[in-house]
Parts: sequence; C-alpha cells; structure tokens
Amino acid sequence: MRLLLVEDHATFAELVRQNLEREGFAVDVVETAGDGDAALRAVSYDAIILDLGLPDASGLTLLRDLRAAGKSTPVLILTARDTVDDRVTGLNAGSDDYLVKPCAMEELVARVRALLRRPGGALGVTLTAGNISFDTTAREVRIDDKPIAISRREMGVLEQLMRRYGRVVPKDVIEDKLYGFDEEVTSNSVEAHISRLRKRLEKGGANVSIHTLRGVGYLLSDERIGR
Repeated sequence: MRLLLVEDHATFAELVRQNLEREGFAVDVVETAGDGDAALRAVSYDAIILDLGLPDASGLTLLRDLRAAGKSTPVLILTARDTVDDRVTGLNAGSDDYLVKPCAMEELVARVRALLRRPGGALGVTLTAGNISFDTTAREVRIDDKPIAISRREMGVLEQLMRRYGRVVPKDVIEDKLYGFDEEVTSNSVEAHISRLRKRLEKGGANVSIHTLRGVGYLLSDERIGR
C-alpha cells in the first residue's frame, strides 16, 4: 500500500516515513501543497497524511481541491493546530481523521490502519485465491490455513495479485504500490520478488500459480498456462 505524506518539517517527515515503512507501507514525502497536488495527479494513493501549515498554501486548500475533484482517498490531518475550531474546520473540509503533533508513532500507524479498514479502504478484508488466504489487517498469509513467512515486498506483490485474482496485473501497477518516489527500482526488481514468491507458494502447497506474461504483466490463476 502506498501513502502520500505532505509535511514540510524534514526531520519529522523522516520519522513518520520510517515508522510507516517499518509497518509495510510505501511512503512518498512532499513538502508543499503544490508538490502534493502533482503527486496526487500522478499516483493513486491508498491514503494521505496532510500537514496544514505548508510553505506555499494551507493544507486545507489541497484537501478541498481533492474533495471538489470527487476524490474519496482517506485523509488524515497531522498538524500542530490543536483548537476545537481547527479540528472542526479540518473535518468539515473533508478530512477523515485529525491528529495533533507531537504524537506517538504507534497511534499514527493505528489511525492510518483504521482509515484503511473503513468501507472502500485497502484494509479490513480477507482476500482468497484457491487455498491461499490473506488477512489484510493482520498482514498474514495462509495456505490451507497454515501461516507462511514472506517478506514485506513479496506480501505487497501477492496482495496486488490477489486483489485482481484471475486478471492480469501490469508490472507498473505493482511498482506503483510497492515503491516510493525516491526508492531505486531496477528493471528486474518486481520479477525478482515474483520469482521468490512463486517458490514460496509452491513450497507451501498453493493450488494457484503466478504466471508471467511477457510484456504484459502477471497473473495469479489456477489455470495451467505458460509462466
């Protein structure tokens, strides 16, 4: 899952990013409302963490523009503005949650997960494909109800494949969900994750397989087709 953090305090932004990445999220960080708008036009994010006191404009402007465009992406306002009026204004502008800085990183991560568990969010469902189940909240993968150990990246790949079970998932869709702007992505990064994940599923006794369709993408299916 990929998040956008709009925060102009570099040290705090890095702290937030590290904690979220530790929990399995890919995080893009921008410092201005203008860069946030550009990022939102380029990437489909699962959630946004938004500061209000930005150098070029209020975060509220970005939030109102987002909602005016019909976008329902969950937004958590993270700001030092702590009055009741500030909270009411932020929520009325379209924010889904409001958290005051400084805050405990554990609470921030929990609130992000809570946003993603809401109806239409990326969490809160158990995905199934054949005898594989994926609890998106607990971040646990099971084959025939037996848990298997896979890396964070492999889990991200599997989630995208299971959300589109039986359909081709383009390589760039997987890259968009797995990597942030400043992460180095080699031409075979996704293929390497696919290869390791395929072996883990086979070893665990999965009755579905990952197929590589050269130049097109990847397919999770119970059909026997070329890899």
